[in-house]
Amino acid sequence: MFSLKDKVAVITGGGSGIGKAISVLFVKQGAHVHIIELNAEAGSQVVSQIEADGGNAQVHAVNVSDQQAVVEAFEAIGKIDILVNNAGIAHVGNVEKTAEVDFERVFNVNVKGAYNCLYAVVPLMKANGGGAILNLASIASHVGITDRFAYSMSKGAIYAMSLSIARDYLNDQIRCNSISPARVHTPFVDGFITKNYPGQEPEIFEKLSKSQPIGRMAKPDEVAALALYLCSDEAGFITGCDYPIDGGFIKLNN
Repeated sequence: MFSLKDKVAVITGGGSGIGKAISVLFVKQGAHVHIIELNAEAGSQVVSQIEADGGNAQVHAVNVSDQQAVVEAFEAIGKIDILVNNAGIAHVGNVEKTAEVDFERVFNVNVKGAYNCLYAVVPLMKANGGGAILNLASIASHVGITDRFAYSMSKGAIYAMSLSIARDYLNDQIRCNSISPARVHTPFVDGFITKNYPGQEPEIFEKLSKSQPIGRMAKPDEVAALALYLCSDEAGFITGCDYPIDGGFIKLNN
């Protein structure tokens, strides 16, 4: 079950965290993975790890906010069966503490970046007879998160774009779904805590972990497992859906 044998998967932001976990798992399941990564060195390290385990992957140094670069990279890849829109950045602050430059930076990567990849991949999938698209949204798409104004805006857009793609391309056999994680323990989280709470790392990590009712953060591999299912043929009857993977945050955090 959940074989991706002979499928070509494009994963944005595949050089670290959730994207890395998805890239590694998809290769294990038989996919040929193309990592779209601004940090080419990080992407190359993941490719080296995959190849050392006998897998097949390539990295493309592309800024997802640059539409021409994205289109050229996707056209060079050619046949694409799966797209995972994972690349994203965060910002801390309410609307008063969100400068225009911060808002635009988050929008350009999280929203425009996803749009650029959708714009590039849909014609290729239509020509290929269909495909599966998975967008990384967030619990911030569903509930209010303190001091995450710009980030929440961007993930709300991801949720809405996923529904739009699913509706518009039903007859082209293109499925589109999204995942809404709560906090996931990645190197980004560790770096964020170190930068913003020096000397308080253990206490802050514990506090952030317990903000999920289940009492911990998610593991990248757990998100990757859900991504695998939604991009596999076993999920062929699923489109236009969002799947929280949140340790009970949305429904039980009251």
